Amino acid sequence: MSWESLLEPHDGIYAVRTQAPGPEGRLPLTPELLRDEPSGTVFGMTQNAGMGWPRANMLGPQVMIVSTAGGLRSDDGRPVALGLHSGHFELSGQVQAAAETIAGAGGMPFATYVSDPCDGRSQGTTAMFDSLPYRNDAAVVMRRLIRSLPTRSAVIGVATCDKGLPATMMALASQRDLPTVLVPGGVTLPPVQGEDLARVQTLGARFANDELSLADASELGCRACASPGGGCHFLGTAGTSQVIAEALGLALPHSALAPSGEPVWEEMARQSALAVLRQRSLGVTTEDVLTDAAIENAMAVHAAVGGSTNLLLHLPAIAHAAGLRVPTVDDWVRVNKAVPRIVSVLPNGPVQHPTVRMFLAGGTPEVMLHLRDLGVLHLEALTATGESLGTVLDWWEGSERRARMKQVLLEQQGVEADDVIMAPEAARRRGLTPTATFPVGNLAPEGSVIKSTAIDPSRIVDGVFHHVGPARVFTSEAAAIAAIKAREVAPGDVMVLMGGGPLGTGMEETYQVTSALKYLSYGKEISLVTDARFSGVSTGACIGHVGPEALAGGPIGRLRDGDVVEIRIDVDALEGTVDYVGDAGGRVSPEEGARVLAARSPHPDLAPHAALPDDTRLWAALQAASGGTWAGCVYDADRILEALRAGVEVLRAGVEALGGDGA
Repeated sequence: MSWESLLEPHDGIYAVRTQAPGPEGRLPLTPELLRDEPSGTVFGMTQNAGMGWPRANMLGPQVMIVSTAGGLRSDDGRPVALGLHSGHFELSGQVQAAAETIAGAGGMPFATYVSDPCDGRSQGTTAMFDSLPYRNDAAVVMRRLIRSLPTRSAVIGVATCDKGLPATMMALASQRDLPTVLVPGGVTLPPVQGEDLARVQTLGARFANDELSLADASELGCRACASPGGGCHFLGTAGTSQVIAEALGLALPHSALAPSGEPVWEEMARQSALAVLRQRSLGVTTEDVLTDAAIENAMAVHAAVGGSTNLLLHLPAIAHAAGLRVPTVDDWVRVNKAVPRIVSVLPNGPVQHPTVRMFLAGGTPEVMLHLRDLGVLHLEALTATGESLGTVLDWWEGSERRARMKQVLLEQQGVEADDVIMAPEAARRRGLTPTATFPVGNLAPEGSVIKSTAIDPSRIVDGVFHHVGPARVFTSEAAAIAAIKAREVAPGDVMVLMGGGPLGTGMEETYQVTSALKYLSYGKEISLVTDARFSGVSTGACIGHVGPEALAGGPIGRLRDGDVVEIRIDVDALEGTVDYVGDAGGRVSPEEGARVLAARSPHPDLAPHAALPDDTRLWAALQAASGGTWAGCVYDADRILEALRAGVEVLRAGVEALGGDGA
């Protein structure tokens, strides 16, 4: 093919219209509208007519639908252009269902799209440097799009996965004076025979360690996504975010974790559209739903389901966007000590049920029913229905929907719902432990987090995980995974991955490493300590979010190979420490260890990743000025402006001083 033929492919390109008659009919204008409304309102009606909207239905309530839909499908469902992940590939179906419902009720739906990346596809690559910063960017763009429809009277969000869903919740949270509803995009179906999407991400590590054949790896990898849409099979960040949206009251009861593409999944989009119109008629707005009580409810549900530690970044960001009190580490500790884990699901177990089973077992309302009986919920909090949580749970307890979904689970999977979502006493008998612990110590003076419920039970003695071992220090994730594949990390080691915080990598996920440790036969004998974060599906003796991060002067950045690290996690009391306690020359106390580390220089190889984008460097600086990771990596405009003003004053003073010296 010549380059000229690209520009002159065939004669058909010259059949060009230069005019068209335009839509027939008249705009429903009034003297008052023309006299009193801004020109944008009338021009918007002209645009609506130009796009083909019926003139007779042009004065109904305008509802913005913002979604993370991606990819392009033909009418029969075949891919025309792939999405970045299955989580957004089918969302256009929910957008259409919601839009048709709004139109059928006399409203005017508008659809906008801010697609999202795939953390699974990004694992182990420089694409991960854009993952968490993307959340902030997407929320900003969504808010700008929503505000760009000044005549909106309600907003619907449609999203599924790790960063797009938190971004959508942040955008909805900021619409305080409008009704809003979040439509969760559901989950993908697991294969009849095969591996879940957590285990399948370890094909490379298992093959490199001769624990999986090439043929098996090829077949398992092909089969894992058994349906084209929805988030991963496990209760990682995507699934946890869906559950949290419902617990906050932003999403309708029993809408999280529905199987993507199934009738109930599409119907929930219609129900959500009707719900936002009902909120509008009742005068219910987002600030009525999103309250400090709603945030507390969401934290309780997070603990009860054993949710992803990434919600420690996302829930504070949602609270910040809503203008609410931002939960602190002390709040997370308090809630996790008060609320038992009662759900047995991937990745925590003990039985590795996929998330679709959690949905059929009753999902979030079933969890909250048990928490209601424990007295740990604020039942006065409003839900997306416009009714209180207490009213909704009373309905759920005797609903046909609850009984019939549980029956589907039993008939299709042979699983009793009470074996997936349990009463607290039953959960204790089966060995389910509380969700998260927040270790401190001379390596994490600002704190850290470990999903203590997911530590291998064989490593816990009398309720305590205790590991003392030599540090194997890595300043990049690539070096860490290469060492695992080359079998250069041994049982008993403590892997230390530094420089993975916001300043180094945009706070990358390190699931490549944590998943390899989980699924390798000897991995449970190795611990991991990092200032990076984890995928929501990560399990094992993995401590992340270590603060301060290494590149902000954190003591984790002063460790060397062979240093002795001691980790102690009480999984019952939810208390823990992570300390440097000496080296090959001898042991020291944690207090003395702190002094040793303070006197050391940072690791010589510690530096921001060479491929860190400028966009991410800017994000890291802005979130640091806003309170950092434990404040949710948000943009706090007031604090950022204060820091900028102070910096400008310092620079101006420096210039004046130089001018004075030269006079």
